Amino acid sequence: MKFTLVGNGRMGRQVASVVGQSGLHEVAAVLDIDTRITPDSFQGSDAVIDFTVRDAFLANLPSMLASGVPVVVGTTGWDDVRDEVVSQVRSAGASLLYSANFSLGVNIFLRTVREAARLISPFEQFDIAFAEQHHTGKADFPSGTALRAADMILSANSRKKTITPQLSPDRILAPEELQVASIRLGTVFGKHSAFIDSESDEIVISHTAKNRSGFASGAVESAIWLAGRHITAPGFYTMDDFLNERFS
Repeated sequence: MKFTLVGNGRMGRQVASVVGQSGLHEVAAVLDIDTRITPDSFQGSDAVIDFTVRDAFLANLPSMLASGVPVVVGTTGWDDVRDEVVSQVRSAGASLLYSANFSLGVNIFLRTVREAARLISPFEQFDIAFAEQHHTGKADFPSGTALRAADMILSANSRKKTITPQLSPDRILAPEELQVASIRLGTVFGKHSAFIDSESDEIVISHTAKNRSGFASGAVESAIWLAGRHITAPGFYTMDDFLNERFS
């Protein structure tokens, strides 16, 4: 397969390294964040992998969809316009797979957190909160992975209704609020933790990324899967769609 990479930052370079080391695939082009992108920019490629920033992704989206090439997106920070993006994908008859985190380990962690939130739901003595740590260069907070975890907790635990990313000093967290805390520290690749607490117990579920290779490998595998799916069933997909098929 031939890949066009949009974005030449740390993740883009890691994806290029994974593709190059595979011996089976190649990078057709690398489009920097400042490159003028048109639908023709992707001709000859089998898949596009985008790791840029919110504004660049949204600006380039129409050209990526018009190209007819399936698109894998690891760029985060655009959840507020997700419905609009989904609509654009479907209107174009295109294929796009989005994930805030392509690591297989992280996605197993997320499913574990969801199950734990479900198990404690009937027991009011157990409370739950979430926290994430990333390097100081990460612009969005909470991270996309943390927001994904929070959504999964809310779907599994009927006692939590809303997400609270920050607390003001003059109020107390309500029982129905799920706190999602963020720390920006040094060069941390990414650490996510769910904390479950009662008067008698403390349960901590954590995932720590050791490097970026797991994220990059997952993005490449997802792109290969999406390229096959695009032929018969174009549409908007998430990492869950890819993993559900793999796990089955």
